Amino acid sequence: MTRGRLFLVPNTLDFGMDGQEVDLREVLPDAVLARAAAITHWAAENAKTTRAFLKRVGAIHALAVPLQEQRIEELPRPPKGRAPAASAAAGAAAEDKAWAALLQPALDGHDLGLISEAGMPAVADPGARLVATAHAAGVEVVPLTGPSSLLMAVAASGLNGQSFAFVGYLPVDAAERATRIKSLEAASARDQQTQLMIETPYRNGALLQALLATLKPTTALSVSCGLSLKDAWTHTATVAQWRKAPKALADKVPAVFSILGSR
Repeated sequence: MTRGRLFLVPNTLDFGMDGQEVDLREVLPDAVLARAAAITHWAAENAKTTRAFLKRVGAIHALAVPLQEQRIEELPRPPKGRAPAASAAAGAAAEDKAWAALLQPALDGHDLGLISEAGMPAVADPGARLVATAHAAGVEVVPLTGPSSLLMAVAASGLNGQSFAFVGYLPVDAAERATRIKSLEAASARDQQTQLMIETPYRNGALLQALLATLKPTTALSVSCGLSLKDAWTHTATVAQWRKAPKALADKVPAVFSILGSR
């Protein structure tokens, strides 16, 4: 039996942005939309938002099967809290089985789409584990072209685009967050490597204030807010300049924060 392929289908970056929904054709190539319309089996971070995405795709290209007949399975969610060693091992085995089950449509000959709630799947996204599972099973992985807020932020920042690292979320605890910021700044200055981070949108303002309070005045700080949306902006300046003329962040708009320490 011929195996299907795992397509990494990019989503728009307007997730949760009421009233700011973009035209799919402005951010995704038509070939990507046509490919998405042809897929009938999906592994998704969220089934509801995947159906919303497919509804938008269907307005441009007819779906291979009606929306209600799309096979959408959500990615396994890691268990919360710590467990005894024996139960942890059993949980890990069950989790491996759940990820393998997600790949079954491709093993049965169907093309399978992996999609995130926003941007590129498997980049700053739990879907990376399904990609690894696909490689281990000999299933071809095909990434499709689409927006990635991290790469867009690096490109727009003017900071070092030859060497950069995404460090994810910083600690919520103020003292731990400050320690982490200082560590990232030192590494950035030493290696001249741009450090990128994100935060839950409603905590964007708190992260910005923590960065301004902790970073050295000469460190470069770039913030990209609402990338690909109508009112998107990127502002790059030294921390000293930011302190003199701070910019407000909307508490519902995704942002990417980038720093580059000075030697």
